[in-house]
Parts: sequence; C-alpha cells; structure tokens
Amino acid sequence: MASSMLLKVTCLAMICLVLGIPLANAAPSCPAVAQTLTPCLPHVSNPGPSPPQPCCNRVKTLNSQAKTTQDRHHVCGCLKSLMAGIPGLNLPAFASVAKDCGVDIGYIISPNTDCSK
Repeated sequence: MASSMLLKVTCLAMICLVLGIPLANAAPSCPAVAQTLTPCLPHVSNPGPSPPQPCCNRVKTLNSQAKTTQDRHHVCGCLKSLMAGIPGLNLPAFASVAKDCGVDIGYIISPNTDCSK
C-alpha cells in the first residue's frame, strides 16, 4: 500500500516537472521585468557616471532569461511600456543602461523602437 502511494506521488512529481519545463523557459512577464530592473530606477531617473552594480547584475539576469527571438521581442515591448510609466525618466540613461552594463541586447531601446524586428 505504501509503495503504491509512493509510486503515485512520484508520477505526480514527474508530471509536474515535465509540465513546468516550458514555463521555466518562458520570457519573464512585464511585471517581472519591472521588478527585475528596480535597482536601475535611481540611475535612469538621475544618472551618474555608470549604473550601479546591482542594476547591471539584474540587466544581465534579464538578458539571460530572454533566450529566444520571441522572448526578446516580448521584453522589448515591456521595456517600452516601462519607459512610458516612469516619471522623470532620463531617456538617454534608460537607453544606454544595457550597453553601460556590458550587455549587448541588439537594439537601442527608445519610444520609437520597433520590437517586432
């Protein structure tokens, strides 16, 4: 009886792992992108000579999470939405954060960026 229950629990755990794999590889949601980049807010509002290290760490994390072209298009759209919602945003500072952190995202983020390309 106990081995039957153990088998059922094991099968359930395996199903959860298999079903969770595509979710774990999906692009982060826009709220998750905003949360990830929170340490960058002081820099993009009042830029200094370079972004703080916690900001750069988060930019690198976000870049590593957006693996596919579709993921990158999604994150680009999130970044454009964020730009519109940050009061006092310094556009040049926001646009250059990735580059200043040593991350090549393949485009410069701006209100005019076409995220479908």
